Amino acid sequence: MSGVFADWVTPGFSARFRIGDDQPAALVSFVAAGGARADGVLLDGPDDPQPLVELTTIGHGRFPGGFRHVDSTIGARLRPVSWRASDDATDPWLRIVQADAATGLQVESVFRARADVAAFQTWTEVSAEHGEHVVDFVSSFATGAFLTDSGVGVDGLALVHADNDWAAESRWRTDPLRSIGLAAIDREAQHHPPRSRAVVQNRGSWSTGEALPIGVLTPAPSAGAAPYALVWQVEHNGPWLYELGETRRHAYVLLSGPTDQEHQWTTVVAPGQPFVSVPVSVGIAGSVGGAFEVLTAQRRAFRHVREADRALPLVFNDYMNTLMGDPTTEKLLPLIDAAAEAGADLFCIDAGWYAEGHWWDTVGAWEEAASRFPTGLGFVIDHIRSRGMQAGLWLEPEVIGIHSPLAISLPEDAFVHHRGVRVAEHGRHLLDLRSPAARAHLDAVVDRLVGSLGVTFFKMDNNTMTGPFAGMLDHQRALLDWLDDVQARYPSLLIENCASGAMRADSAMLSRLHMQSTSDQQDPVLSASIAAAAPAAMLPEQAGNWAYPAPSMSPDLFDLSLVNGVLGRMYLSGYLNEMSSSQRAVVRSAIEAHRTVLEVIESSVPVWPLGLPAWEDPWLALGLRAASGDLYLSVWALPGASGSVSLPLPAFAGLAVVVEPLFPTALGSWTVAWDAASGSLEVANGGATPTARVLRVRPEGTDTEH
Repeated sequence: MSGVFADWVTPGFSARFRIGDDQPAALVSFVAAGGARADGVLLDGPDDPQPLVELTTIGHGRFPGGFRHVDSTIGARLRPVSWRASDDATDPWLRIVQADAATGLQVESVFRARADVAAFQTWTEVSAEHGEHVVDFVSSFATGAFLTDSGVGVDGLALVHADNDWAAESRWRTDPLRSIGLAAIDREAQHHPPRSRAVVQNRGSWSTGEALPIGVLTPAPSAGAAPYALVWQVEHNGPWLYELGETRRHAYVLLSGPTDQEHQWTTVVAPGQPFVSVPVSVGIAGSVGGAFEVLTAQRRAFRHVREADRALPLVFNDYMNTLMGDPTTEKLLPLIDAAAEAGADLFCIDAGWYAEGHWWDTVGAWEEAASRFPTGLGFVIDHIRSRGMQAGLWLEPEVIGIHSPLAISLPEDAFVHHRGVRVAEHGRHLLDLRSPAARAHLDAVVDRLVGSLGVTFFKMDNNTMTGPFAGMLDHQRALLDWLDDVQARYPSLLIENCASGAMRADSAMLSRLHMQSTSDQQDPVLSASIAAAAPAAMLPEQAGNWAYPAPSMSPDLFDLSLVNGVLGRMYLSGYLNEMSSSQRAVVRSAIEAHRTVLEVIESSVPVWPLGLPAWEDPWLALGLRAASGDLYLSVWALPGASGSVSLPLPAFAGLAVVVEPLFPTALGSWTVAWDAASGSLEVANGGATPTARVLRVRPEGTDTEH
């Protein structure tokens, strides 16, 4: 390579940036310490790498014009001013400063890494020397040319990504770039790069309401190229976007928060008034499975874990397929007793505790309904504690019902407005967390419920998706700041992240909250796919997977509903008090298996022997590989599954292994056979579907005690 470069070397990876040759800064090489690489030769002229930063303002757009966010005139004019890096191996960082002489704008690309993780977190800081500049787009990260220099062209690249929806979360798929928007044209004849793009984005206040902010770019197996996987996640609890496209001969990837074009977002940058883009994480691995191992390590590295989080309590929640938002003292007491007998650590009273009758559009005060609790809510909470469990409550703090008295008594600036009109969606107004009045209201609610009632767990829900409004980015950041403050004031308080299930399952929220609701899906068979895919979107120790067995279920379905919760954070529900003694024994057995997994879950990594689960796959398999080398493996045979399936387990190839049923503790109609030569576990189900098992696979001769 010719030119001037900055090399950033950490225990996890090495990265090379072009910072000279009178060109914009660009990432030109990214190599994992273990050898996974994505790099190439720096080419001249039109094949220059994709600039690290793309930036547009009103008056300084793109050339050529189009819908893509690359080719920005400011991005092309940026020139490196300085770069500096830390020499701290445990907390490496790099800063690259660039300037645009025409506008006086300056951008600083900030990179952070942790220990030996093959990933970095990065964002862009924009400042101005003079004047006011209306910024309508700025990338958090962009890179390009080296993605195709390993022997594969754009034709051979594929994107691994996931659609997301209410009760249909984490629907993963792999698409060739040519099939999702990148048209193949004769680039030489046109004399310009193609202008088509592939975009994955989310709009509105539900950050994962339509798609997950996660992607993996990898050569398709048919491309015959050296394998690599570039993985990323956008770490924002509001709108975001990532874009893939082509330069003259290569691919590019660009990551950002909200934009004007897609999300009606702009900001003013002026002297003393900078802007900081949303953070993103980018990692490198040698395979798609390896990419999610890297992402798991990155999530753990940047998550703020408190001592209270380490307890990993097993939560019983009265909602799903049980009380469904209609709790009363009479209904709760027998459920509390049954949950305690089953072995739950925490009992959460879900929606409905705060209102009489129809409550959807009257919420906001979060005070108990006297008719539901004639002896007081405190009586029920005391009973929870008397049974050796902690007490939790469902709470939807960010909304005020349109018919709540608070919709009138709170000041106008406490509410979100769009074009001067107070926003109303789904019967609710949204509190603007930038407002001191809104924040004071929420603090008073938390102080009363935690400080007076002694609640130690909130199921924090968010069922109202709002469209664009001025200041949404600042509002979402204010929400994060409020959550940080609440948990600093109440270090024993655990908060579950929920938004109609997993409609806000982003890393900005997950980096600071205890667990994540993975779905509102009420069908245990459909929940299986969601539970199997969950660790791709979040840490396994945060994946709150519903386990809601019902007395009326067949034994196979009863078991499956519990298997859904074992490899994650079992979120128990169901009428335990109405079950037979044998059914209650099965629940206790599932909890015992789950507690075995909890002993290793915080250091385990997810594996998918059959690949990431698609929405209607008949066979599903999720494993958690413990640091000891043991593999905890859930296998589901769903309607349409053949009698057997082969599960590749390359980590055990050539070894003699022991395969033990963890839950249920007997294989029943299932059989397993290990083929050491191929490194495959043959699993057969001789009974009906749907059914599921949890297995523990370990090398022969290792200790079974954990």
